[in-house]
Amino acid sequence: MTRLRELPDPDHLPALDRAFAHRHPASGLETDLPPPRILLLYGSLRDRSYSRLCIEEAARLLHFFGAETRIFDPADLPLPDRVAGDDHPAVAELREHAMWSEGQVWCSPERHGAISSVLKAQIDHLPLDMGGMRPTQGRTLAVMQVSGGSQSFNAVNTLRLLGRWMRMVTIPNQSSVAKAFDEFDVAGRMRPSPYYDRIVDVMEELVRFTVLLRPHGEVLTDRYSERKAAGIAIDAARDLSAIATSRPD
Repeated sequence: MTRLRELPDPDHLPALDRAFAHRHPASGLETDLPPPRILLLYGSLRDRSYSRLCIEEAARLLHFFGAETRIFDPADLPLPDRVAGDDHPAVAELREHAMWSEGQVWCSPERHGAISSVLKAQIDHLPLDMGGMRPTQGRTLAVMQVSGGSQSFNAVNTLRLLGRWMRMVTIPNQSSVAKAFDEFDVAGRMRPSPYYDRIVDVMEELVRFTVLLRPHGEVLTDRYSERKAAGIAIDAARDLSAIATSRPD
């Protein structure tokens, strides 16, 4: 069983003016490397979930920009600590997709001034360290939120805090869609608007940051405390920083 949602109409972008859209926004930053791999998480289980609809619009844009995407469906994800040892197929699959990803998109509805429990549960099921593997560390992150009322930034601010805690590189841009019920048509597609344009901006930026940082992930996530805990000593003969700053005898 897979918990990945199939993306409806992945190539249909009625709100996008293609005359102004880069097909390859990271052009010039790298060449001959595979498409960036992006995992998208949403925060509501409603049939007409606006956080999911925003995630689907984001996934279509990422597809347009040349990325590979996966949207995780959290419908049967248990609450954290509900299952002994996290021994649940939904937990295992979520972690597998997180390990696969090079970047992520999180979108939550704002509930009582914060993020939803549905999204928080997904993040809580992603450990910082999983048998020596780290499903979030060093990955890029874009944050988005939807609101039922006026525009707010409480949820995206919380998601930024969580991204830092999960040791992710959260991109500067973000999206906050106010009165989300007015922004989608009956088919669940987002209408042309500045809110949609901002999502385009955010996805462009996510692709660029993911491609820019990808070749340097090992260096950027190399930590003294983790080397010390693992007993991995520095090889002075290969430590370029030590060689550059050493004084001749």
